[in-house]
Amino acid sequence: MFGRMPKKSDSDRYYEILGVSKNASPEELKKAYKKAAMQNHPDKGGDPEKFKELAQAYEVLSDPEKRDIYDQYGEDALKEGMGGGGASHNPFDIFESFFGSSSVGGPFGGSSHGRGSRRQRRGADVVHQLKVTLEGLYSGTSKKLSLSRNVICSKCKGKGSKTGASSRCSGCQGSGKKVSIRQLGPNMIQQMQHVCPDCRGSGEIISEKDKCGQCKGQKVVHDKKLLEVHVEKGMQNGQKITFQGEADEAPDTITGDIVFVLQVKEHQKFKRKGDDLFVEHTLTLTEALCGFQFPLTHLDGRQLLIKSNPGEIIKPGQFKAIDDEGMPHYQKPFIKGRLYIHFDVDFPESDSLNPEQQKGLESVLPPRPVSQLTDMELDECEETTLHDVNIEEEMRRKQQQAQQEAYDEDEEADGPRVQCAQQ
Repeated sequence: MFGRMPKKSDSDRYYEILGVSKNASPEELKKAYKKAAMQNHPDKGGDPEKFKELAQAYEVLSDPEKRDIYDQYGEDALKEGMGGGGASHNPFDIFESFFGSSSVGGPFGGSSHGRGSRRQRRGADVVHQLKVTLEGLYSGTSKKLSLSRNVICSKCKGKGSKTGASSRCSGCQGSGKKVSIRQLGPNMIQQMQHVCPDCRGSGEIISEKDKCGQCKGQKVVHDKKLLEVHVEKGMQNGQKITFQGEADEAPDTITGDIVFVLQVKEHQKFKRKGDDLFVEHTLTLTEALCGFQFPLTHLDGRQLLIKSNPGEIIKPGQFKAIDDEGMPHYQKPFIKGRLYIHFDVDFPESDSLNPEQQKGLESVLPPRPVSQLTDMELDECEETTLHDVNIEEEMRRKQQQAQQEAYDEDEEADGPRVQCAQQ
């Protein structure tokens, strides 16, 4: 984060809150905080705001890096470096790190603020893409997948140590994060918040000799989980299948979910739109005019016989529909959409017909349109000749020619440069 360097002011307030001098030692700070926190605890009739200020002041001044930033640049620099939040701890968490959760309690033996235990955070969800075929979505399918995840160590119950003992990290004072500041130039500083390298963000340190032999102090171990994913009929591309509480486990954390997102592979023949299916089919000119019949293999392997009605003519680009042969409706698989067939007509490959063939076709096809011109007007018309052409190649050639002509015009416009002769 970049910002203008704050003025060197307002760096005495935290010391005044704790009632110590600016050169107070860590032991003096700790002693002053413990005494003032006991006196101002809300469960003993103290001022909640004063209690919060004490925790904020102690958290900053007990951290060497934060204290140095505070002494040089004041409270505003700390707020910028920590995202505008100032102290990052709950004041009761800091208090309990000294006295334990039962030192000051309400009438039910815990905190009178209804906290009981520290609020658990929720772990992140693990998302996987699951590729499926259109056939799988039509008929439904199941897939067994083996996934690797972290689970809480069964030997130490997620404590990371043999005895369950740990100490607060001195590098970050239990916050799991460190703030560093660097001066880039006049009136410009860079502040960054990063994970504490000493405790790797956990906020606590376990001695090497006390680490759990199974998890090596990590509190979790790797495990394999076999999941069977059921893809129901009619599911859509992008739809999610969720396994609740099956993601990575961690101490004091609500386990997240494993989420599979369906990714449908493109089908060579069928296209899907909602609950409808679309198929392209090409007919010969004879089939389009005289009738057709062909088998169509459906997504579930059934053979559908597709045929025209007697005497029916199929036009190029025409659609036909078959009811109840589309995709099953999700969670109502007995309801299905339509199967649409889009017809194209393939004309004969020969470029011409002989006179007998022309007469035969003219005898069965509709008559030609009558010319609107008289014989005299036809005689006055100029004769033309049609040529075969590849229109895409023709347009590409013309575009290249136009670019070359534009380039030649620019060259002519520049002309030769004439310099004055030296005297």
